[in-house]
Amino acid sequence: MATTERLETGGQGSSGRRTVLMLLFGLLVLVALAFPLVFTMPYHRDLAIKVLLFAMLAQAWNILAGYCGQVSLGHAVFFGTGAYTSSALQMAFGVNPWLGMVVGVVLAVGLSQVIGYPCFRLRGHYFAIATIAIGEIIHTLAINWEFIGGARGLTLPIRQDSLAAFQFHSTKYLYYYIILGLAALCFYVTWRIERARLGYYLRAVREDGAAAQSVGISITKYKLVAIAISAAFMAVGGTFYAQYVLYLDPDSVFPLALSILICCLAVVGGVGTLWGPLVGSALMLPLSEFTRIKWGGTGSAVDLLVYGALLTIVAVFQPAGLVGMFRRWGRR
Repeated sequence: MATTERLETGGQGSSGRRTVLMLLFGLLVLVALAFPLVFTMPYHRDLAIKVLLFAMLAQAWNILAGYCGQVSLGHAVFFGTGAYTSSALQMAFGVNPWLGMVVGVVLAVGLSQVIGYPCFRLRGHYFAIATIAIGEIIHTLAINWEFIGGARGLTLPIRQDSLAAFQFHSTKYLYYYIILGLAALCFYVTWRIERARLGYYLRAVREDGAAAQSVGISITKYKLVAIAISAAFMAVGGTFYAQYVLYLDPDSVFPLALSILICCLAVVGGVGTLWGPLVGSALMLPLSEFTRIKWGGTGSAVDLLVYGALLTIVAVFQPAGLVGMFRRWGRR
């Protein structure tokens, strides 16, 4: 009888928790849809667009590093590939940026396989170092490649506002809804991966590659699948960035600092979790803007010191990230 009562209580608790989560998710969707209608200032919309963009990029990184355990510090390579592919095709041949986005995704996925196949033979920090080296090599090549503008970069032509042209100059709210849809797609794919056989295989590879291989899981195959999906969404983000700012150069889309920022957002929010990248981006990017506005003009880098200190505190006292902290509170 006692066992039956515990099972019934546990089932009711699980059902109630699921209901609460569904309500919270519905509230999140309503807030996301209403945000640009409530906050009409360009600055607020611009910040929201950046939060969503970097949440998608952090989630893309999380698919490879969080679920598969392959920590990459060169993911800006795929971001820059998407940005430059769509932009160069548009300027040289008049290719529609949406089609350029698809081509950029294909090239980024192909590049991910070329990079991943040899580098996945490396383990731990050796893999991370290899991705840094590859990122710096491609960064240098981009600086010296005149077809894509070299160090000068590319300035995209201004066209009439339209969804087909991927340009909206009178307001930013259409950019907001586009990146909201792209980020939602990225999170939906991650959610499906998390609950599919692929997700279990990736986590098995992350926890113990030798044990996973011993039960018939092809380690290299699933690492290549993870980096392909990750690179695809990075390229999508790169195309959106290029169309949003209408200018790009190697130092803005290929830098090591961008790869590290994406990594930090996922780690602070909760690496290997579905909502960690969004939580990290929603916290750290507004915090970065606030410290820059508050102390950035002093010339003493106080804003960077405050931002770095808060980042360190979260990393030291909450190694599982903020999502991990919320989960612990939920179990109490």
